Amino acid sequence: MKIMLSSWFSLLLLFQLSVVLTSCNSSYEDPPNIIIIFTDDQGYADVGKYGAKGFQTPNLDLMAEEGIRFTDFHVSQAVCSASRASLLTGCYSERVSIQGALHSRSRIGLNPDEETIADVLKKKGYATGIFGKWHLGHHEKFLPLQQGFDEFFGLPYSNDMWPVGFDGKPLDGNGTRKSYYPQLALIEGNEKIEEVRTLEDQSRLTTRYTERAVSFINKNKDKPFFLYLPHSMPHVPLAVSDKFKGESEQGLYGDVIMEIDWSVGQILKALKHNKLDENTLVIFASDNGPWLNFGNHAGSAFPLREGKGTMWEGGARVPCIMRWIGKIHPGTVTDKLAATIDILPTVAKITSAPMPKNKIDGIDIQSILYGSDETTPRNEFYYYYGAELIAVRSGQWKLCFPHTYRSYKGMEPGQDGFPGKYGRDTTELALYDLQNDISETTNVINHHPEIINILKALGEKARSELGDRLTESQGSEVRPPGRLTPARTLQVAHKAIGKKVSLATTFHRKYTGGGTHALTNGIKGSEDYTDGNWQGFEGNDFEATVDLGSPIKLKEIKASFLQDQVAWIFYPVSIDILTSNSGDEYNIIKKFNNQTKQSLEQEIKVFATTLPDEKIRFIKIKAKSQGECPSWHPGDGGPAWIFIDEIVVQ
Repeated sequence: MKIMLSSWFSLLLLFQLSVVLTSCNSSYEDPPNIIIIFTDDQGYADVGKYGAKGFQTPNLDLMAEEGIRFTDFHVSQAVCSASRASLLTGCYSERVSIQGALHSRSRIGLNPDEETIADVLKKKGYATGIFGKWHLGHHEKFLPLQQGFDEFFGLPYSNDMWPVGFDGKPLDGNGTRKSYYPQLALIEGNEKIEEVRTLEDQSRLTTRYTERAVSFINKNKDKPFFLYLPHSMPHVPLAVSDKFKGESEQGLYGDVIMEIDWSVGQILKALKHNKLDENTLVIFASDNGPWLNFGNHAGSAFPLREGKGTMWEGGARVPCIMRWIGKIHPGTVTDKLAATIDILPTVAKITSAPMPKNKIDGIDIQSILYGSDETTPRNEFYYYYGAELIAVRSGQWKLCFPHTYRSYKGMEPGQDGFPGKYGRDTTELALYDLQNDISETTNVINHHPEIINILKALGEKARSELGDRLTESQGSEVRPPGRLTPARTLQVAHKAIGKKVSLATTFHRKYTGGGTHALTNGIKGSEDYTDGNWQGFEGNDFEATVDLGSPIKLKEIKASFLQDQVAWIFYPVSIDILTSNSGDEYNIIKKFNNQTKQSLEQEIKVFATTLPDEKIRFIKIKAKSQGECPSWHPGDGGPAWIFIDEIVVQ
């Protein structure tokens, strides 16, 4: 009898072990469907289970009850395009060279050579569709159908990139704010099918995206599919359908979130109707934290610090819920570190799809989904913003490097769709214990020297691979973005190449042109100010002195400046070319005055002068900045930039 019981017990253990192993196995008899729902600017506290106030999210709460809720889930950058590039490629956005928020004048996009989640799953025979905001390049070569998707219906970029004021009124013609933007296109496949011109048009977007997503599920119920539903909302301008207008206590923002929650419910109903519940992994997350200067039209990151546009936790940490009936234990809450870059490798492992050929940064987090307490897949994380290494993370510890950042603290937010102003703040080297101080209020830099050394070494590893503008580090593993036209590197031979350059004001750390001697390196820039060959000066006059080493006979001096007013780059209002033999007293050889006129063109102007037949050693170029963007410009009152690429001496 004891032998029989012992055998029975052994069989039971083997059976239980086989169940566990099967649940963690990456191969499934029926390839699971994958759905990613990605909202825009939804804060950490803007879901019921995360503490939402003034509105309800019953469908998202149900997802959490039936799945797993993450409390330490991050995006790679707290801004639109960079965040989406990371989600779809499994890479830090620095690795794939997508920064900030691309716009209607951008000449770059996600490189089609990168492999997205859609690319990976298509190799396994998946149908792939995106219904919503793309924002990884609006030119055809960058659109979703060229990035692994079979279907696309949605906007090419953010819903505020349109010629409409904050009051919802159209801005026609020149001389008005935001009038630079073309009409906002609604795209089907690769073609514009409509224009989104009014808030009424925008109020239908959430419903239209949802209807297309449900149709996609119904159409592909008998084959594996990947559905990507990146909502345009709750990015401003807010708009909601009549179904939810006035439904929340909070106001319009709450109404919008409730409609997004309704959309989630429609997706879950479609899965249930088609008996796909147990064979579909549904992922919900936001692209970054809330845009707090929009006040009552923004969400909440409570109890986190700051919001969108910063890499404090309020910008980078977002709500995330995953649901997979029968695979993920219902009602799980995890505080393990994870990120959007981990979704691609996790999905690839689950579906047995091949990993991208290029190196990625994400890791497989299946063990978190299946409730393993023994493993912690991700222990480290890099916080980048605009190619600057802001902080690094190891376990509970976050080390912030000295930097200047956008701040909402102490600033009066806007109301009813109008923005308030940003503040600017700085931080020194700071260490935070996120396990005990999630709000990042207490710098414990003086108490943990051994932790600081570990994190500093982690920072150096990040810089060596991905670079860091704060320390002028060049990353060895950075891949190029996709470009509308090949990056033009025009080399020009002249007498000043390699000569010493002294600057009266320092170029901006984001636009170095390659460093101190970029103005005499023999390389000229293209019309694309991001091509790496331009030096940018924010709001300041420009003055550079070139020392030729000894007096030589010269015929001509030229200086090239860029104008791209959409990017806040203006020609100088005046340019002086001066020369000297002693370096003490200078003579003005040529003076140019330039009247600023409104222009939508990206253009380069060369300011040149011929010289008398005499020897010259020192050359000085002085350019007076516009200072601030003029009143007719969308950046009214903001700093106007000067961009210069090369001082050519013949």
